[in-house]
Parts: sequence; C-alpha cells; structure tokens
Amino acid sequence: MAFILPEQQFNPDQLDNLVIGIAADMGEHDSGVHHHRKAQLLYAPTGVMRFTLADTQMVLPPTRAAWLPAGVKHSVTMRNVVAYRSLYFEPETVTSLPDKVTIFHVNPLLKALIDTMSFWPWDKPRSTQHNAFLLLCEELGHAAEENLALPLPQDKRLKNWLAQQHQKPPANLKDMAVEIGASERTISRIFSAQTGMAYQAWRQQWRLLSAIEQLAAGASVAQVGFNLQFSSDSAFISFFKQYTGTTPAQYFK
Repeated sequence: MAFILPEQQFNPDQLDNLVIGIAADMGEHDSGVHHHRKAQLLYAPTGVMRFTLADTQMVLPPTRAAWLPAGVKHSVTMRNVVAYRSLYFEPETVTSLPDKVTIFHVNPLLKALIDTMSFWPWDKPRSTQHNAFLLLCEELGHAAEENLALPLPQDKRLKNWLAQQHQKPPANLKDMAVEIGASERTISRIFSAQTGMAYQAWRQQWRLLSAIEQLAAGASVAQVGFNLQFSSDSAFISFFKQYTGTTPAQYFK
C-alpha cells in the first residue's frame, strides 16, 4: 500500500525495490533532521515545503520537484501540502541524476509519472517498473532546474542575527552592521566568502524565496509585497518578474 497517513511510521530504507513510492495529504508537518540511504524525489501540486540543509535553505513551490541524493541530512517543513508524493531509489540506479539537492520544473508527463509511481505497491515486480523508471530518469535529465536555494553564512554573529529575524526581511547592509556591531566591509567579506554572494544579492534571494513561500501558502500579491517592504504591488511584481521571468500569477500555473 502506498498511501500513508501523516502519523504512520515509514522507513523507505527497510524496503527493497527499484522504486518505492508513497502518497499522503500532509497539511502542516515538520520532519525533523534526518537522512535516507536511498535517493528521494518529492513533489506536491499544492502547498509549500521548506528544506533546511547544513548550510542552505531551499523552497519547493507547487509544480516543482526536489531531488535529494542519498545520505543528505535535511529537515522539511510543510504548509498546506496536499497530495504529497515521494519516490525513493537505490543510489546505484540513479547515477545519471545530480549529486546535489536540485529543484526541477515538473511538466505534465513528469507529474503523471510521479503520481503513478507513488501509488505502486511496494512489492511490484521490478520488471514491471523498469520502463517507467527509465522514462522518469530521462524526463528529469531534461527538466529545467531552478535556483531556489539560499546559502547560509556560518559565522556565529551572522547565524545568531538570522535566528532573530523571525521571517522579517533582512535589513540593508548599513543597518545590519549597526545591529551586529561589525563594519559593513567585514560583513560583506564574510557573505562573499561563506555564501558566494554579495550581501545585496543574498538579500534579494531571501526576498524571492520568502515571496514564493508566502504566495504558495495562499497570500495575495498585495500582502506579500507589503510583508517584504516593497513600495507598491507593481514594484513587487516587477521584482518577481526580474528574478523568475514571469509574474506571480503565471509562476504558479
């Protein structure tokens, strides 16, 4: 049986097959930090997931899927996630797929494959899984990747400062320097060294991921623009389109 209830205990590493799939309606959920021996593909057509890795945060909106290689430590929080799908694979069978956590765009064929495979019986003969599995790997190999990751600085002062933000948009560099008690030059140097991004670019990426997360959870464009301190709805839409190539309404279709 592939459909499980949120409170059910499930360990894919104890099952042996080419593909192990599950389906569930999760709602609100926090997985806690964990890892799998198997590689994992996650998808949900509604709601939003946030992944926290050792030094990165990622957002997974609807119509996208997250690929997690085997052994990656992570935690997942979910908001309003319905029709959650997760597929697990033996690491040696998916060597053609990325060796890092990756967000893929999901086209109709890929969605159909994920939906179908998530309901497969766990003892389905491998020979009857093989063709669909190869097609899934081929589709993932051609799927567009999206940069929905936010690298996190590991400097103790900055980690403490980030922990105190509570979803509040990060301050500009000048105000942040005052709050932390370090020079703007020092903060800029740390961000560049530890995240590979200038602070302003990092701040804009934070705003983008927060916008996607809020929109996916059902907030309006006006509310998200206000929350992220944009001067107007049009200013927020222009920002969103600059970074995603599309408007908020089109992004979630």
